Formats: sequence, structure tokens, C-alpha cells
Amino acid sequence: MNNKKGFTTTILHSDRLLQPEFGALHQPIHTAVTWGYEDVNGLVDVFQNKTRGYAYSRQGNPTVAALEQKVTQMEEGLSTVAFSTGMAAITSSILSLLKKDDHIIASSYLFGNSRSIMQTFIEIGIQISFVDGTDIENIKKAYKPDTRMVFVETIANPGTQVADLEEIGNYCSEHKLIYVVDNTMTSPYIFKPINVKASLIINSLTKYIGGHGNALGGSITDTGLYDWENFPNIAPVLRSQIPPALLGISQIRKRGLRDGGGTLSPEAAHSISVGSETLALRLERTCSNALILAHFLKEHTLVKKVNYPGLASHPQHKIASDLFRGYGGLMSFELSDKIDCLTFLNRLKVVIKSSNLGDTRSLAIPVAKTIFHELGAEQRKEMGIDDSLIRLSVGIEDIEDLLEDFTQALY
Repeated sequence: MNNKKGFTTTILHSDRLLQPEFGALHQPIHTAVTWGYEDVNGLVDVFQNKTRGYAYSRQGNPTVAALEQKVTQMEEGLSTVAFSTGMAAITSSILSLLKKDDHIIASSYLFGNSRSIMQTFIEIGIQISFVDGTDIENIKKAYKPDTRMVFVETIANPGTQVADLEEIGNYCSEHKLIYVVDNTMTSPYIFKPINVKASLIINSLTKYIGGHGNALGGSITDTGLYDWENFPNIAPVLRSQIPPALLGISQIRKRGLRDGGGTLSPEAAHSISVGSETLALRLERTCSNALILAHFLKEHTLVKKVNYPGLASHPQHKIASDLFRGYGGLMSFELSDKIDCLTFLNRLKVVIKSSNLGDTRSLAIPVAKTIFHELGAEQRKEMGIDDSLIRLSVGIEDIEDLLEDFTQALY
């Protein structure tokens, strides 16, 4: 008999199966900063990784641990570490595992803040080559003997380019490279990077997993597919204490979370955990709304271009169709020269002018003038970001209301 439950059933009952106090259906919010032990040997064993337990909340908390288990179940991985933000997770995935002169191959379409932190890594001595990840040949050309990691996003923000995820996974597996996939724009409901041999999976829990724009969070999930025992950058002290399969995620927890200090609060963890229970329901509605809106905008005379993987005209439509359960809620579009993008945005009444993504509400923002402003005109041009480009994160509103809002704003 197959005891594996469906996606939503698993999430709904995850906390309860941990048997929280008094039969609570959710893990309670534990606000303790530290834990006391009657026998000091218990505290020593926790510090020396001989037993599981809690000593100080910067590196572990029961409420956060329950969320970490839930994300691990969503991604069908081995283990997860949660952080205060998605950017803290991205930063920790690199600083915890790489050293000066190590080489990363990264997508040239990375989100602005991700691209910015990569530039910081370059300045402290990590080599990074930015390539178009939609074609595996570009990854192959960038490979060097000191390449340690390939870092891509599933769907790029805001251009919606889809990386050649499966071919990159095969290449990384063959060359023993750490394959990091940022799954934020798809979420584990739409896509599971473990199926394309990802080593580590990043999620901004703030976005679709939390889903309600009320809590910041991020996570790194180890899929269990990478051979950490033969990775040269693992700290010797960990090799003597940690099982080989857990070496990578343990080093991330120690160096990235404990030393870096990007701790997720128990209150935020609880909000994200509860929000995650409706992930599948929300994304079904979001994907449906987004596909209808994409077709509507594509046919409108005041819209020059629409970027959405669900459109047959999208360059990576086939990859998205083969790998994803749906096409997500992220799209971007360029307006005709006849209409100013700021004027258009101010005409919208239902869609909110905001910088977030993955909310229950539809959110729009002028890309060149906000989130990609710091990159400058030349770099924006290289990334294909037009001055009129608008990013839209589609929510779960009634589709008739969204269509009416865009109709009245486009004139």
C-alpha cells in the first residue's frame, strides 16, 4: 500500500505529526532565546552534535524547525535550514561553502538583489561568470577547473526566462558541481528541482510559500543528491561529527545561520507555516489568472511585448510546459510608446503598486525606475529590460475584476 500523501494533505498534517503540546494542530510559537538543561552533559551533547536539541535560538528553534521540516517535505529533500529572508539564504549558500578563487557560473538574468550580492562576492575574491542559462552550451563554455557551483533561477525575475534546468542538472552531476536552483518563482508546488538533480534549493518563503505578504523568510533545502564527503571545502571539525550526507547542510547551518546571524523569528516562521497550507489552492488560481491576463495583454494594441512562459511565443515555453505544473504568477510587459508606464500604473485600481511578489493580491511595479534602477541603463539593456517594462505578480482576485481593471487603464 502506498502511504505517500498528496502535496496539500502532507502540509496540512505536518505539524500535528510532530505531536506538539496539548494536541495543538500547529507547532506553537516558541519565543525562548535559550534553553536550560538539568544535566550539563545534555547541553554539551547538543553543542557537539551528538544529540538533537536546542541551545540558542540564533541557530535553532522548535517553531522554525517545524517549518524547516515542512519545506523539506514540499521539496522532497533531505534537510532544510530557514533564514530571515531569501537573500540571507542566497548569501549563506555561497559564503558557507565557497572560498576565495572558487568559481561560480551564474545566470545572467538573476534578480537585481541576487545580481548585486554576486558582485559583492566578486569583490572579495570569488570568481563569477554570468551566462545565459537558457542554453546549456553557455554553461559548458564557462566551465573551468576551479568551478564549484552553478546558480540559476527557475523563472527569471522580471524577464521570465526559463533556465535549461534539466540539461544543467545533468551537466552538474557529471562534473560534480553544486547545482543551486532558486525555486522562488515556481515554488515546490509547481516544480521540484530535485527532479532535475539540484543539489541545493533556495526559496524566498516571503513569496508564494508564505503567500500573504505578512512575513519575511528564506530557506535552503539539501536534496541529498550531492556527494559532500568529497567536497574539499567542508570544515574538518564537521567531518568528525556529522554523517556524510548532512555535511553540506550542517556547514550552511553553522557558518551561514549561526555565524551569519540571519535568523528567522518564530513569529514569522509560524505565519509562513500557516500560510503554506493553501499554497496549492492559491497557485492554481494564480496560474489560471496569469494565463488569461497574458493572452489579454498580448492582444492589446497598447502593449508591445508580453513575457510569460505560458504563452506559446515564449522562447522557453516548451521547457516550462515539460517541467512545470503551471506557468506561475510572474509576468512582465512593455507598453506602447503612446502610453507612459507610470501614468498607466496610476490608473490601475485593483492592482496594487508594490515591490513584492507571490502575494494573494496582484502587484505591479515599473522595473527600470525601481528594482533595477541601481544597475544602470547599460546593464539593463544587456538584460533586456526596457524603460517601459512593468512587472506584474498576479494574485487570486476574480479574473473579471482584473480584466476590467486593465481594460480601463489601457487607453
